[in-house]
Amino acid sequence: MTNAALLSHVDHTLLKPTASWNDIHALCLEAVQFKTASVCIPPSYVEPAYRTVQGAVRVCTVIGFPLGYNSAEIKCAEAAQALAQGADELDMVIDLGAVKNGDFGLVRREIEQIKRLAGERILKVIVETCYLSEAEKIQVCAIVGDAGADYIKTSTGFGSAGAVLSDIALFKKHLACGIKIKAAGGIKTREVMEAFLEAGCERIGSSSAVALLKG
Repeated sequence: MTNAALLSHVDHTLLKPTASWNDIHALCLEAVQFKTASVCIPPSYVEPAYRTVQGAVRVCTVIGFPLGYNSAEIKCAEAAQALAQGADELDMVIDLGAVKNGDFGLVRREIEQIKRLAGERILKVIVETCYLSEAEKIQVCAIVGDAGADYIKTSTGFGSAGAVLSDIALFKKHLACGIKIKAAGGIKTREVMEAFLEAGCERIGSSSAVALLKG
């Protein structure tokens, strides 16, 4: 796979809490130059990022990030603001406490609410696989499909571990037809990126892919 083909699957990401506008601006310019799938940035930078890229690359931001335990009302308010400011894609973190409580109805309802707001724009659902049992992973696969999301995403990159190939195989087995997969967290080499794409991922979340591949 060529560098350009790899980068077309990358959400060029910077979600560090100390990221400055200069950092985000440079990220946006790189995303445009190297034609990444999107630029994934903190909600506070959506509006200036949207003005910077001027439609040349999709603007993605995060909701309920990174812990997921905000109420559904707060997540919906975050989502509505991001969409109004120009976000094309939302990566939301599920309520992991609700998963541990077995309250899968709550998890489903908040995904449905945010997808209703997003409409035709892309919703990716971060399930933070490092904290879930296999049975919980299978259950959230069903919920993501039933709730109308576009993608399931492995990780925030802030948890105790990131994406692993065995989870992609599990997702492929249990996801409804048409739900895509995004792998994120700890993906730092070309070989690993190619392995996740070959395993069935449509997107890769990475802060290092452009630096690695642009040469």
